Amino acid sequence: MTLSFWRYTHLALAVFSSLFLILASVTGTILAVDAIQEKIPSYQVANFDAITLQESILNLRKIYPEITEISIDHNKFVTLQGIDKEGADVNAYIDPLTGRIIGHPHKKSDFIQWITALHRSLFLHETGRFFVGLISFLLVLISISGFALVVHRQRGLRNFFSTIIKEYLAQYYHVLLGRLALIPILIMALSGTYLSLERFNFFETTTNEKTTVETKSNAIPKNIFDFKNALLADVTKIEFPFSEDAEDYFTFQLKSKKIEIDQYSNEIIAEEIFPVSVIFSELSLDLHTGRASMIWAIILGLASLNILFFTYSGFAMTLKRRASRIKNKYNSKESKYILLIGSENGSSLRFANSVLNQLNDSGQKAHLAQLNEYTIYPNADHLLIFTSTYGLGEAPVNASKFMKLVTEQQQEQPLNYTVVGFGSKAYPDFCGYARAIDSVLANQKWAIRLIDLQTVNDKSADEFVNWIKLWNMKTSFNLSTTPSVYNQVPKGLEKLMVLEKTMVSEKEQTFIITLRAGIRSKFSSGDLLAIYPANDNRERLYSIANIKGNIQLAVRLHPNGLGSEFLYNAQAGDFFKARIIRNNAFHFPEKIKKVALISNGTGIAPFLGMIAQNTKKAEIHLYSGFRQKTNSTAHYDNFTSKMIQKERLKHFHLAYSREENQHYVMDLIKRDDDFFANLLRDGGTLMICGALKMQFDVENVLDAICLEKNNTALSEYKGNGQILTDCY
Repeated sequence: MTLSFWRYTHLALAVFSSLFLILASVTGTILAVDAIQEKIPSYQVANFDAITLQESILNLRKIYPEITEISIDHNKFVTLQGIDKEGADVNAYIDPLTGRIIGHPHKKSDFIQWITALHRSLFLHETGRFFVGLISFLLVLISISGFALVVHRQRGLRNFFSTIIKEYLAQYYHVLLGRLALIPILIMALSGTYLSLERFNFFETTTNEKTTVETKSNAIPKNIFDFKNALLADVTKIEFPFSEDAEDYFTFQLKSKKIEIDQYSNEIIAEEIFPVSVIFSELSLDLHTGRASMIWAIILGLASLNILFFTYSGFAMTLKRRASRIKNKYNSKESKYILLIGSENGSSLRFANSVLNQLNDSGQKAHLAQLNEYTIYPNADHLLIFTSTYGLGEAPVNASKFMKLVTEQQQEQPLNYTVVGFGSKAYPDFCGYARAIDSVLANQKWAIRLIDLQTVNDKSADEFVNWIKLWNMKTSFNLSTTPSVYNQVPKGLEKLMVLEKTMVSEKEQTFIITLRAGIRSKFSSGDLLAIYPANDNRERLYSIANIKGNIQLAVRLHPNGLGSEFLYNAQAGDFFKARIIRNNAFHFPEKIKKVALISNGTGIAPFLGMIAQNTKKAEIHLYSGFRQKTNSTAHYDNFTSKMIQKERLKHFHLAYSREENQHYVMDLIKRDDDFFANLLRDGGTLMICGALKMQFDVENVLDAICLEKNNTALSEYKGNGQILTDCY
C-alpha cells in the first residue's frame, strides 16, 4: 500500500469519527476511574483461589440457615443473599470460609449510570448502540492505518521502537504515544466492536446445547459432582434449592457452562454448555471495561486519554500541512524560474517560499509547485528542486509521481536544474530521494546540471545558505546569504536569567556569561543556545557548557556584533528569551574511554562543561589554541589544573600564535602525531570546536598523520563517527 493511501485513510477515518471518539474517550476515562475505585477497598479474601466449594458451603450453611444465592463477581468479591440466625435478611460481601460480613454492595451512582448509558448508546437506545459499534470498528481501522504509518516512518517493523526524529511537538508525541498505546487501543476497539455485534445477535447460535443427564438406569454410572475438589474461584453464581424437596436442585453457573445438581446425592441432573460467543462476550467485557484488573483499568484509562491527545495532535499536524499551502503570483506557463518541492510535513517549503519571494520581489517571474505537479514549462530557464526523503530513500507523499512524470513530459528547451535535499543524518538514507531525482534529471536530454547536489541536515539554515552562495555565483543573482532569513520565526522561547558575567580578557574583550534555565530544561555540554537579540527571526547560535546545571557561554565581543553586543550588555538579574537546541552529534561519547578535545578561542566553552561532568574519569586530552596569554587563558589554565587534580582531565596542551615562540594548535597535533594515530586506530574519539578554518587545518594535518601512521584516510574515521565537529 502507498503512503498516501494510509495517510488519507487515517485522516478520513479520524475526521469522520472525531466527535464520537472524543465523547467515547472522555466517558471511557471516567468509567476506567470508576473500575479502579470499585476495587478500593478490596473485599477479596486471602488464598481465594484455593478455597473449595465443599468447605465454603458447609461453613456458610452453619452460619446462615437459609441461603438463596452466592455470587462471585469479576473482582472475586463473594456476595451472599439469604437469612441469618436472627432472621434478618443478608445481602453482603462475605468471607467464604468464615461467613464474616466484610462489606456491602453499593448501587452505582446516578452519575456513573448516566455516563455508562452515554458511553454505550448515546441515549439513542438501539440506534445509539449501532453508532457506538460503528465508531469502535472505525477505531480498529484507525489503529491499523496508524500502525502502518508508524512502520513506514520508522523504516520497517524492526525499527518500530527505535528513536523518533523530533520535528515538532505534535508530530513527536503523536508517534511516540501512538506506539505505546497501540495495543491497548486496538484491544479496546476490537472488544467494543464484538460487544456491539453480539448485542444485535450477530453471533446467535441455533443449536440447543442443554442436555439432561439420564442416570436412573443401573447400567449407566452416576455422574457425581466433585464438591471436594471443585474451586469456588471457578464459579460465578450458585443458586440454592428453595426447599428440601428432591425436585429442587443446586444450580451452579461456571465460566463455561451451567449445571443442575441433586442436593442429596450430588448427582449432575442437567448440563448446559455455553456457546463460544458467551465466553468471548465475558472476555470482551473484561478487556473493554478493565473490571477484572486494576492495572488493566489504569492502562485503559490512559489509552482513552491518549485518544484525546491523538485527536488534537492529528489535527494539529494536518493544519500545519495545510498552513504550508503554496501561493503563487505567476503561473507556471509564464514563469522563468520553476521551484518544485517534495515535503512530508512542509519543513522544506519555508526555504522554497523564501527563495520564491526574493525572486518575485526582484522582478523575476517565479512559480512554486509540488513535485507531483510537474508539467511542461514553455518559458522556464531554471528548475529548482527542494525535496525531503521519506522512509528508505522514498518519495514524500507530494512527490511520489515525479519520477514517472519527468520521463513522460520532456521539456522543449534546455533547463538549468539544481537539486537541494533536506533530511536528517540520523537516518541511514540521508537525502536518498534527492539523490535519486538528481540522477534521473542527469539522464534527461533537456536538463543541464547547474550545481552539484546539495544537502541540508536537520533544516539547517546555515547549510542551505551554502547552496544559496553557489547559486548566486552561477547565476549572478543576489539572494540573501543571511541564515536568519531562512529560519522559521521561533515560538515558545524559554526565559533565561543572567546569573553572572565575568570579563576574562579586557584586551580581547572575552567574557564568560552564566545563565539559569527553567527547571524542566534538559541540556548537555555541546548543545546550542539560540538567541534573538533584535526580537526578530535573526538567530545567533552559541555552543554551551553545562556547569552545575547552569548554561555557560564563552563569548568574544565583536564590533557591531548583533549577538555578542547583546550578551555583553546583559547584566546579572536580566532576563531574555532564547531556545536550547539539542546537538546530539556533538555530545561527549558515553562509552569511549579516551577522547581528545581540540579548540581555539571561545570554542573551548563546551569542552569545559564536558570535562567538569566527567565523573566517570574517562581519559581526556585537551588541545587549545589562542593568540596570546591573557586573563582568559589564565582562567582556563586554573580550571584545567583543578580538573587534572580531580582526574577528570589527563593533559591540557596550549598553543599561542602571537607569543615569542609562536605556534598553532596544528603544531601540537604534529608533535603528538603518534598519540593521535593510536587514539583513532584504537577506536577513540576526537572532538573539534571553534573556527571553521581551524577545523579544516586540523583535519588536513590529521589526514596526513593517519595516512602515514595508520594507512587509513581521516574520512574513514569520520564515517565511523570518531570525528565530531561543531565549528563556525
